[in-house]
Amino acid sequence: MVMPLYSGAQSVRCSKRRGASVLVTGAILWEGGVMEVLSALFTMVLVVFMVSMMLAAGLSTTIPNLIQVFRRVWLVLLVLVVNFVLVPLLGWGLGELFALATPAFIAMILIACSPGAPFGAKAAVIQHGDVATGGALQVLLAALGSITFPFTANWILAAAGVGGGISLPVGRLVGTVVILQLVPFVVGVAIRNWAAHVADGWLKTSMRVSNITFVAVMAGALLGGWQAIVDLIGSRTLLAALVFAIVALALGTFLAVGAIRVRTTVGLLAPMRNAGPVFVAIGVGFANDPAILGAATAILLITSVVGVLFASFLARKRVTNEEQASVTTVDNTVGERVSPPMGTEGTET
Repeated sequence: MVMPLYSGAQSVRCSKRRGASVLVTGAILWEGGVMEVLSALFTMVLVVFMVSMMLAAGLSTTIPNLIQVFRRVWLVLLVLVVNFVLVPLLGWGLGELFALATPAFIAMILIACSPGAPFGAKAAVIQHGDVATGGALQVLLAALGSITFPFTANWILAAAGVGGGISLPVGRLVGTVVILQLVPFVVGVAIRNWAAHVADGWLKTSMRVSNITFVAVMAGALLGGWQAIVDLIGSRTLLAALVFAIVALALGTFLAVGAIRVRTTVGLLAPMRNAGPVFVAIGVGFANDPAILGAATAILLITSVVGVLFASFLARKRVTNEEQASVTTVDNTVGERVSPPMGTEGTET
C-alpha cells in the first residue's frame, strides 16, 4: 500500500500557501500595471503641459518687443551668463558641498541646468516689476535652454562622476525637448506676428491648458515620489535647495544692470527653473525613478516658494512706497492751493 506524501492538514496548509502566493503575485502584477498606466498618463500630461506652455509664450511674444529688449545688450548677456553658466555651477557646487545622495544630486543638476520657467515671468507681475523685459527674457531662456539643457546637464554629471559615471541620452533628449519646447514657441511667435487675431483667440486657451496641466504634472510628481519626498524632510537636500534659491536670486539681481525694477525682475528668473525638461530627462534618462522624481519635485517647490515670497515682499514694499508718494504729492498740491501768494501775508482786506 502506497502512503500519501502529505496528510490532510499538510495539504490544507499547502493549498493556503499556494493561494497566498497567487494573491501576492496578482497584487504585484496589479500594482505594476497601475504604475505603468500612471507613468503613461504622467508622460502624456507632461507633453501637453510643455507644448501648451511654449505655445502660450510664443503667442504672447511680438518681434518688436523682443528686439526692444535685445537692444539692451549688456543686460541680455549678463542674464545669459547667470542662467547658463553660474546657476548650473552653483547647483554642482551645492551638490558637492552638502554631499547629496545620488538621486538628489542628479535632481539638483537637472534643475540647475534648466532655465526659463514660465513662473519667472509671472513673478514679474506679482512684484510689480518690468513685465515686458521679464517676459521677453523668460522665453529667450526657455528657447535656448531647449538646446543647451541636455549638453550642460550631461557634462556636469559626467564631470562630477555621479553614480559611477551616469550619462544622459543627449541626442534623444535634445530631440524631445526641442520638439516639445522650441517648435511650439516658434509656431506661436509666427501666429502672433502674422495672424494676431488668431493668436488672441488661442492665447487664453493655451494659458488655461498650461496652468491646469502644470498643476497635474506637479501632482503626478508628488504622487510618484511622495515616499522619497517624505524621506527628504529634515535632510540636507531641502537645505541645499533653499541655499540654491537664495544664492541664485542674489546672483541674478546683483549681476544685472538697469533700474531696480529691472534687476529684481531678471533676478527672479535665476532661481525659477523650467520643470518641463527636468521631468522629461527623468523619464527618458532614468525611467521616472521615484527617488529622483521626489527630490526634483521637492527642490522645485522650495525654489518656487522662495520666488513667490520675495516677489510678494517687493510688491508690498512698492505699493507702500507708491501710496506714500501719492500722499506726499496730494499734500504738496493742497499746500500750494491754500498758501497765500508771495508778499500778501498780513495784508488787510
